[in-house]
Amino acid sequence: MTYQKGKPLLTPREREVFELLVQDKTTKEIAQQLFISEKTVRNHISNVMQKLNVKGRSQAVVELVRLGELKI
Repeated sequence: MTYQKGKPLLTPREREVFELLVQDKTTKEIAQQLFISEKTVRNHISNVMQKLNVKGRSQAVVELVRLGELKI
């Protein structure tokens, strides 16, 4: 994977979404808490999965933890 040095992998909003995701929040709960639509939540999750080149939310979480981008 090639990321620009010093440039964060996740946007602040993507980080918020994944921090809630690891707390076992549903897409609906995340949307309500962040005042965004469920579709927007799914878009953020999808964007992160693409950045990481993984399939599935759980794989994305595992990879983000491995990279030190997310604490659980």
